[in-house]
Amino acid sequence: MQPPIEIKSAQEQRRLVALFELMSDRGREMLLEYAEFLAVRHQRPIASLEPLNIPRPETETVVAAIRRLVETFPMLERGALFNETSGLMAQHMMYARPAPEVINQLEVLFQQHYAAFVERRKLDPQ
Repeated sequence: MQPPIEIKSAQEQRRLVALFELMSDRGREMLLEYAEFLAVRHQRPIASLEPLNIPRPETETVVAAIRRLVETFPMLERGALFNETSGLMAQHMMYARPAPEVINQLEVLFQQHYAAFVERRKLDPQ
């Protein structure tokens, strides 16, 4: 993850803190998970063409799984994955779909995108 950025103004910081303080514990947890999710989306990709071997832990949150899969498949364009990934994240957060189910589907999604990446490279090996 990139180093944290400074909030540009004290006013922005106060606004974020005030909104955070208005939330329930669950709301705060969801906000932090969503912020981590967005932080993963905005990282710079690593220039690797082969997936890294990052094993799935026994217990893992959906956000941690997305982070792990982005690190495992640094060659994939995040924009192409964003809609499907955010849809799965929403199913988990808003509709209480169990994390292991969502993570299994995320792994399939990333594998499918990697297979398509490999096929495109075979056709155009630049």
